[in-house]
Amino acid sequence: MTASPSEPGAPDTGRPAHASVWTYVTIAIILTVVTALEFAVLYIRALTPILVPLLLVMSGGKFVLVVLFFMHLRYDKPLLTTLFAAPLLIAVIIVVAMMTLSDAFLIFER
Repeated sequence: MTASPSEPGAPDTGRPAHASVWTYVTIAIILTVVTALEFAVLYIRALTPILVPLLLVMSGGKFVLVVLFFMHLRYDKPLLTTLFAAPLLIAVIIVVAMMTLSDAFLIFER
């Protein structure tokens, strides 16, 4: 029988223990609030010039929370995190560059 990481005398793997149920509930609440903010931002005309970047940042934050906690990427080895994050970062940069070139950030006519 092997000792669990929380027991005294258990080997230290160097990785953090998995999150508690309360952590997952907190993350779900945060995701709900950010989603509500995304819908609210659509109806605030003063935010029109920065609407697309604002929505991209909020959805990116939600994506990071889901990947880190619900997909357990936070508890994987750093190499696996890098193999997942590096191509994703490159893809995001390319998409934002293409949106900039095609004037996709202009929601309403000026």
